Amino acid sequence: MLHNRNRRDFLGAITALSAQLAMPGLLRAQDQGVRFGVTPAFLHDQHAVLEKWRRYLMKRLGKKVTFIRRDSYRETMDLIRLNQLDFAWICDYPYLELKDAVKLMVVPLYKGRPAYRSYLIVSAKDQKTRSYRDLRDKIFAYADPYSNTGYLSPYYEIQMQGDDPEHYFRKTFFTWSHRKVIEAVASGLANAGAVDSYVWDSLQRVEPELTGKTRIVWRSPEHGFPPLVAQTKNVQESSFRQLQTILINMTNDPEGREILSTLGLDGFSIQKKSLYDSVAKMMRFSGEYTAK
Repeated sequence: MLHNRNRRDFLGAITALSAQLAMPGLLRAQDQGVRFGVTPAFLHDQHAVLEKWRRYLMKRLGKKVTFIRRDSYRETMDLIRLNQLDFAWICDYPYLELKDAVKLMVVPLYKGRPAYRSYLIVSAKDQKTRSYRDLRDKIFAYADPYSNTGYLSPYYEIQMQGDDPEHYFRKTFFTWSHRKVIEAVASGLANAGAVDSYVWDSLQRVEPELTGKTRIVWRSPEHGFPPLVAQTKNVQESSFRQLQTILINMTNDPEGREILSTLGLDGFSIQKKSLYDSVAKMMRFSGEYTAK
């Protein structure tokens, strides 16, 4: 994993430098409000629901709320480390990678559980592939280097079958979103890819013509759903509890339930960090994570 790790660290350093140089004025302007980081990993073409959610939170918090969108997990992680975000919705892998820089606030409930899976998908025309064992020397699409379901999980599965993920496929590439993994497989740009079950299932409801061009051939065990976290240094305990309570109570009013329904979620729940033990295990096995 060293090669990919070094590449990610280099890209991360460039991203962090860019964040410091390009955005200080913007971020200072947001200091008096709540800065909430999101990535395209969970929300696709959802500008309308994000705006509704922002206004919903503003009304109940009594202060300005700004959603800060970034195209990769690493960019959001760097903003957290630079104290330029207060809260964020991130993947479970970055949550563990950030360690004490963030505090677990709430975990979404999806299909009644705080859990999701990694799906291995291939073209619907491919009726032969059954597992990762059938993909040697194929072209594979990953979602993001810090995605559990879109990178870590497939990497771990290939290791568990006794192969080296760095040399297993003929070619690999990152799409930087789960939707784009689906599009890459559907179009034939990749033979297979790994995606977030929440994203694939959500797109199946609203764009069945897209997901219909792919086929799920393997589902991972359940992992803790990507959490909403607070930046440890920026957020006081009173602010943490206030937003946590607002999110938990979204199921108690019609407007909150409507937003949750649009997001494809049942609500938010309070969970323990142990929910992510399965992800931590994969990170340790892959040499990516050392628990404190």
